[in-house]
Amino acid sequence: MDPTVRTHTTRRLPTALVLVTALFAAGCAGRADGGPEPAATESSATPHGYVEGAREAAEEQSRLLLGDPGTGASRVLDLVTGKVHETAAVPGAAGLSTDGRFGFFHTDRGTHVVDGGSWMVDHGDHVHYYRAAIRDVGDLPAGRGAEVRSDATVTAVTDRDGRTTLYDRTALEQGKVGPARTLGDGHAGAVVPYGEHLVALTGDDDSAKLTVYDREGAPVASPGATCERPRGDAVTRRGVVLGCADGALLVRAEDGGFTAERIPYGRDVPEEERATAFRHRAGSDTLTAPAGERAVWVLDVTDRAWTRVRTGPVVAANTAGEGAPLLVLETDGALHGYDIATGRHTARTKPLLAAAGKAAAGPGAGAPVVEVDRSRAYVNDRAGTRVYEIDYNDDLRVARSFDLDIAPGLMAETGR
Repeated sequence: MDPTVRTHTTRRLPTALVLVTALFAAGCAGRADGGPEPAATESSATPHGYVEGAREAAEEQSRLLLGDPGTGASRVLDLVTGKVHETAAVPGAAGLSTDGRFGFFHTDRGTHVVDGGSWMVDHGDHVHYYRAAIRDVGDLPAGRGAEVRSDATVTAVTDRDGRTTLYDRTALEQGKVGPARTLGDGHAGAVVPYGEHLVALTGDDDSAKLTVYDREGAPVASPGATCERPRGDAVTRRGVVLGCADGALLVRAEDGGFTAERIPYGRDVPEEERATAFRHRAGSDTLTAPAGERAVWVLDVTDRAWTRVRTGPVVAANTAGEGAPLLVLETDGALHGYDIATGRHTARTKPLLAAAGKAAAGPGAGAPVVEVDRSRAYVNDRAGTRVYEIDYNDDLRVARSFDLDIAPGLMAETGR
């Protein structure tokens, strides 16, 4: 089915207006380049959006968290300055995820947390962008296979057995792992903080029941929805998307309560062609997921519609959102662009990666990814020890490449 495609601007938002109200405090002293952050000027009123120890900027302060699965070395690449910052080695790291600020390196022994020092706060009608010190925070006991999801106040960690532990995210902002609270077990997939609550699927992998907890862990809502064979989740402006065998379940906070709406595929989809891991630009309502070996699913959450785009052999995919091209890294090592509405192939880079198919052994194997922000896309080249920056609004032009001293098999973007 063909969704209605809406255009959107890719311009960065201007600096937020100064109002007299405080947002929150986070103690991240220092500057990314090692120098001190300028002290806040004393005044009779705290500027709107002020964050202690951080510096506000007019544009996204994007940084890439990078890890070498072979040596355990990790780095943070500042995409504004082009500088590379060394962070603590994480031996055995086989996975990397992020909540937009913190990087979570997953090993068999636990999850190491790195503060990427860049993030955004979305107030709906305007956005604040911040930069602060890059630093190692500490370790969470959850090991490989753990799912980590956060909002501004809580970080939920769900292990492979469905046990979920809650951490105070403001403690992470202060550079430490704070006390933990146990939410319980029996969760199928990640527990997702959303709307000052926690969205979870309880039960087994065959059929799980949607449950909403308050922040103390008490069940407060059960919209009566179930999800068969749940895999994958994403938070959008429209709500939380949960991947199910028949499509997706959209969970929304409305009028003090919660609703659940099914978004079916509209066709019979074999198990191997299901969408099981979503990727999208932060803040976007357009999700992508591989649809078997030679196609990509695009879910338009606004229109509640799925589109299956036929492509070449898929390694990784992403999109900036409505009106932007679908970006697909294929086994020829090149990044390809497709028009989502028509499925037409629109652009192709030169081969960026050698033997991309072999590098795509799956999550945890250092497979390449495509990260997308408001104006650029990024592709990590493990074998070539570099990262490519792609201008997807200019026929996939390679805007920059960054040579590194590690093999960046793991990559995630912060500051969005």
